[in-house]
Amino acid sequence: MIGILLNLIRIFLRLMPLVILYTALYRDPGHVRLKKAGFTEKDITVGDVRFHYAESDGSGKPVLLLLHAQMLDWFSYHRVMIPLSEKYHVFALDYPGHGMTRCPDDYEMCAEQIGACLAQFIDEVIGKPVTVSGNSSGGLLAVWLAAKRPDLIEAAVLEDPPLFSSEYPSIRKTVAYRTFAISDQAVREDNEGDYLIFWIKNAGEFFKNNTFPGARTLIRALIFLSRMLHFQKTVEIPFVSPLIREMVRGMDLYDPHFGQAFYDGTWNTGFDHAEALQKIICPVLLIQADTSFLPDGTLNGAMSEENAVFALSRLQDGKLVRVQARHVVHLEEPDEYLRQVKSFLRDTNSGK
Repeated sequence: MIGILLNLIRIFLRLMPLVILYTALYRDPGHVRLKKAGFTEKDITVGDVRFHYAESDGSGKPVLLLLHAQMLDWFSYHRVMIPLSEKYHVFALDYPGHGMTRCPDDYEMCAEQIGACLAQFIDEVIGKPVTVSGNSSGGLLAVWLAAKRPDLIEAAVLEDPPLFSSEYPSIRKTVAYRTFAISDQAVREDNEGDYLIFWIKNAGEFFKNNTFPGARTLIRALIFLSRMLHFQKTVEIPFVSPLIREMVRGMDLYDPHFGQAFYDGTWNTGFDHAEALQKIICPVLLIQADTSFLPDGTLNGAMSEENAVFALSRLQDGKLVRVQARHVVHLEEPDEYLRQVKSFLRDTNSGK
């Protein structure tokens, strides 16, 4: 037994230089594929926000605006952007609090403020109405845009948004609330300006439920190597699932004030979900991913089935589909996301 253990240690030590080299050189191959497909990353200042986004070649095509989930960034869409760009002029945007988009220090993280900034981006940069597809918090922002700026939105895809469940008091009985508590803690305490490491230290429940034993130690080591050896502006690590890789990338640039606003309820100030849904006049596809309840009644998902049915009842022209997938459908089940979205947009365009 001791001999086997010693052999394993020797193998590990021999492989370590290769692991370090691979981590130093690693960059998600999706970047190369997007560049070859004609996508370019850009920065532009609109009002007092400097937006960062990726854009496809798309002259003459209808526009599709992609709004990522909370704690991720535009690159979470890299597995579906190329197929979507075949028929659409695609914009994948980092909205305030995320990615390389930059805001003033006193910027208020709430739907009203961020929604108005996104509307200004559509007005001044895109210059014509768009179809919007938003995941999670991005889905809530898609609702805001469709309800409050109907002149800018032709159709909306709401990918597993936390409708009603992210409003008070319901949010207190969700798994997401525990994550927002970490954001609140990071803002109130000294997190040394490193939210990613702060989250890893405090997200034991997430790692227990979503990774393997020892994953936190491995991920922290990979992050350390990546930061020490990489010239990139964002952290990307190998040897982990696509979701974990994108979460590490997203949270390395995430502003915890965004999550704190969900924790204390200020994110939804002036934004009533039921009222907003009722005001939407464009076609809407509502995608619900896997959902369940923990034994103590805590919602383990973005929406309960009751939430989704009620949301559909508020829409004038809505369609609800349920998919067997985790929350970020476009990342973990890209083929299913593309199938649902393409079918919806085809039906929407044929009805014009």
